[in-house]
This record gives sequence, structure tokens and C-alpha cells, in this order.
Amino acid sequence: MIQDQVTVKELVERRDWPALRSRLASWPGSDIVELLEQLTPAERFIVFRLLPRPLASDVFSRLSSSEQDTILQGLTEEETRRLLADLTPDDRTHLFEEMPARVTRRLLQLLPPSDLDEARSLLGYPEESVGRLMTPNYVAVRANWTVERALQHIRVFGKSSETINRLYVLDESGRLIDDLELSRLVLAEPTERIERLIDGSFVSVSAFADREETVSLIRKYDLTVLPVVDSSGALLGIVTIDDVLDVEQQEITEDFHRVGSVSPIRVPLRDASVSVLYRGRVVWLLALVFMNIFSGAGIALFQDTIAAHVNLVFFLPLLTASAGNAGSQAATLMVRALATGDVHSRDWLMLLRKEVLVAGAMGLTMGAAVSGIGMLRGGPPISLVVALTMFLVVILGSLVGMALPFVLSQLKLDPAAASTPLVTSVADVSGVLIYLSIASRYL
Repeated sequence: MIQDQVTVKELVERRDWPALRSRLASWPGSDIVELLEQLTPAERFIVFRLLPRPLASDVFSRLSSSEQDTILQGLTEEETRRLLADLTPDDRTHLFEEMPARVTRRLLQLLPPSDLDEARSLLGYPEESVGRLMTPNYVAVRANWTVERALQHIRVFGKSSETINRLYVLDESGRLIDDLELSRLVLAEPTERIERLIDGSFVSVSAFADREETVSLIRKYDLTVLPVVDSSGALLGIVTIDDVLDVEQQEITEDFHRVGSVSPIRVPLRDASVSVLYRGRVVWLLALVFMNIFSGAGIALFQDTIAAHVNLVFFLPLLTASAGNAGSQAATLMVRALATGDVHSRDWLMLLRKEVLVAGAMGLTMGAAVSGIGMLRGGPPISLVVALTMFLVVILGSLVGMALPFVLSQLKLDPAAASTPLVTSVADVSGVLIYLSIASRYL
């Protein structure tokens, strides 16, 4: 494929458009996206316009929102109308979500009445709900049909379905009563009724459920497609694994941003403007600046103790950094465990006891390690203060790092907001107060 890409680039440079169109027609959409990323904006647009319609819609759905916007700006109204018509309903909804409101309004006006009603229906669901992620293109059969009739139905309507690997069995009211693998249908006798092939055991999700719930269900039950129902159990659409993988990637990216105290950036980093990157980072930095003022206030409160024992300053960065590092470790483990569903609210006390034991053991080890340095720098009194402080701040930092994500989760907030810089700042302030309080008392 690398050799093919070199050849295609040569065709682009020679502007041999017929040969280029013929060559790209057999390429997978994902490979064409990689090729477009290596071209100039002008070449990218020309190559995209050469793609056959079904392939163009597949490639377009894989592009970032900024690249989609750039391509739409260069297409004629008729070309845009054809492109929107070729997109699947879920990809079309995702496009409308990412585009500015004025662009979305213009695109909606280009849809035929049936697609317009469908798009408005999907956009009517909450922003982070499964309803906006689903596609209404599925194949459903009736329980009282024979296998032969069901297969005839699939031949007629299966071409427009997102997938036919799994079929959905509905009652007379349109409520979902089971799902059925296509392989079971193919292997069954033609005269056998669908109701004899099902057992009523299936997994579904509400259209108003959060997208992360869908990710968890598909991962838990090892599914490739999940039916979406309304409050009465009526089948509204399906969510396929490729859509879920996109959501999972987006959620993981947002969690990484929050762990680094960066507001979520919804465009690729290379496409993000300076203003977007600035806004995403400066708010958290300012908040952490004001939080760290408390460390300075704590130092000022014990300035007499520091003046009498200047050696204490030598250990201050070491102790506060150790508290922050211990807290960051605990927070990282807890945020990830909550995100994957490894821990739940019932695990709180068990995790607390375990963290106290682990943090206590780490505190003793680190306290013993710094006590020798304390002995060299200030003698037995300083050594005792430093060792005791290290023991306490490691325990405190670890408990803060474990507890903060859990508390946020119980408050229905994103546990990833308990970011590393936030936990570190809390541990720093606490470490300063503990250290200088112990020094003031014992020295």
C-alpha cells in the first residue's frame, strides 16, 4: 500500500486525473483518508471530487469536522446535496452536530423531505444521547413469519440497512421482542417460523441513555450492534460498533485532556487554532494559580519557624512533590477504574482500607529514605520531622487522589475532572501545612 501511495502521489503531481480516479476506486476509505492527509489543501479537494459517490461518502464520514467543512465550502449546491444523500443517517447527524449552526441550517435545507424529517428527529435527542448516534436503517421481521418470508424481506430491504448480521424481531405494535443472528436464519428450515428460533433474551438501550452506557454494554456483551428503543420498548434504530469506537476514542481523549487540566478540544490538535488552545488551557491554569496561593499563605503563617530553622526549606519541595506524586498515582488508577467500570460505589470502603495500607507502606519506605538526609542536613530533630511528615503527606496525598474522583462520580460529574494538577495542588497545600505544623510543634 505504501508503494501504491507513492504512485498515486505521482499521478497527482502529473495531474493525470482519469488514471487517478481509476486507481482510487479500488482503495479502502481509510487508506484514502491517510492519502488526503499527505496532500496540500488544493490537491486534497481535487482528489476528493474524483472519488465515486459511495466511496466519497465513506471517506467524508471519516474526515475531521474541520476537513469536512473545508470540502463543503468548495462543493457546488448539487454536489453537496448528493453527498448528504449518500451519507448514512448517523454520519449525517454527526456532521450536523460538528458544523456551526449557520452551516447546519444551510445543509438541512438541501435534504429531501424524508431525510429532513429523519435528521430533525435524530437531532431532537439530547446532545450526548444514544439517539443522536443511532441509525434507523435496520432490518426487522415478525415473529409469526416463516424463515422463507423473512429471507425474502431481507433481500428486498437489506441493501439499505447498516448491517444484516443481526435481525430484529418485532411484535404487531413494533416493540422489540428479540434479536436473531442471520446465520441461524440461513441454517433453519424455510417453513419454520421465526418465533421458534428466538428465546426472548436480548440487550437494548434507551434512546435517551448516555453514549458511554452504550460503549459499556457493547463491551460487556461483546456485541457488534445494539438496538435502541423508546420508553415503550419500540425499536427506533441501531448503534453499530464502528460508531461506538468513535465515541470511545472521543471520550478517552476528553479524559486525557481533563487529567492534564485541559478543557476538551473537539478538533485534531494540528487543526486547533491558537485561540482554541489558549482557551482550553488558561482557565485551569488560572484556577490552579489561585489554589496554590494557599501554599504561600501557609509558608507565611510559619515564617518564624522557618527563620529559626532554615534547613526546613531544603525539604519543602521534596515533601510537597512526594505528596502530589502519590496523589497523582492514586487519581490515575481511580479515574481509569471508574471509566472502565472496574469499581463501583459498593467498593468504596474496601478501596479505602486498601489505599490506607498501600499508602502507609509507601509512606514508611519514603520516610525512612529521607530520614537519613534529614540527619545529615539538620540532625535528629530535623530527621524526625521530615520522616514523620513524609509518612503523613504520602498517606494524605494518596487518599485525596483516590477519594476525589470517586466523590465526583457520586455527584454525577466527570471523575477525570480530578486531574493530576488539581490533585497535586491540593496535596501541595496540605503538605505545606502538615510539614510546618509538625516542625513548629517539635522544633
